[in-house]
Parts: sequence; C-alpha cells; structure tokens
Amino acid sequence: NAGTEADVYISVYGERGDTGSRQLLRSQKHKKFLKGQTDIFAVEAVHLGHLYKIVVGHNGLGSGNGWFLDKVVIKDPITDLDYTFLCHRWLDQGQDDGNIARELTVTDASTFPGRQELELKREETWAAEKWKFQKGNTLQFYNRLTRGFICLSPDGRVDALGDKKNKYGKVFFMWMYA
Repeated sequence: NAGTEADVYISVYGERGDTGSRQLLRSQKHKKFLKGQTDIFAVEAVHLGHLYKIVVGHNGLGSGNGWFLDKVVIKDPITDLDYTFLCHRWLDQGQDDGNIARELTVTDASTFPGRQELELKREETWAAEKWKFQKGNTLQFYNRLTRGFICLSPDGRVDALGDKKNKYGKVFFMWMYA
C-alpha cells in the first residue's frame, strides 16, 4: 500500500524562480505511482538555474491515496546536472505525521556523503518503532555491560531490577549495547 491513485503535484524552486504547482500526468510507465516503481515525467519550464527545493504532494483523493515517496531526482537537460531530493516518508493523512505534501531541499552529495541517507534511515526506524513508546506500554532495556534490566512503566516508575512479573501485559525488550 505504498503507491497512490491520487493526483500528484510538484513545484520546483531554483535561483531564477519556480514552476508553480504542476500535476504529474504522463509517466513513461503504464500505471503511475505504484509501490516500488520509478516513474519518469517530463515537466516543461523556463530554466530555473540551480535548484534548491521542491514541494511535492497529492490531493488526497481516491481509495488508498497514501503514498510512500523515497526520493525525487530532477535532471536538468541544459546543464546535464542531477538534483536529488530525499524524502523517504509517507504522504498520507493516516501515516507518519499526516501530511500529504512535503517540502524537500536538494541533497548535495559532496557535502553530505551518506549523512542525509543515514538520518532518513534513523527517522524511518523511529517511525516504525515509536509505537512501543505509546502510553500504557512498558519497556524493558537490557544493558550488556551491567547484565541487568531497566524497566520503564506506564505510571512513570523506573525499576532498575526489571521485575518480570508486571501487571501491564505489553512488555517490549530493547537491547542497549555499551
């Protein structure tokens, strides 16, 4: 369910102006915005110079309109430069932060060799794991250095002994390495 049937729009911003909002209509693929698929679109515009950001989103219409966007790469046919805009997030009212549009800044590979990708992986991991920290859940952390547990209870108590007989039912083990 990472694809979308909603209408997708993009605005491209450069040192000489912007394109305004443009609907991405004709992909080189038969069906656009499918899970795991790379779509290619031609967008006509005046030359914007060096690009620095885009705004990409959808109208939220249609069944299953939520969309997981990995990245956008814009190829400038005049300068032959590629501009990469990393997203790696949901554009979905029911996922992540609920936004269906994202403002993305250009990734400068020479300045951030892998750092931005690493940060996105960290954010993705947190998005997948944050449910464990919801109210009512008990967390137990195991520390290999001390070989002991630390239990964080929903009522705010911290138990350094890690009582395994807890009344809360949901216990998640997290492994800490020191």
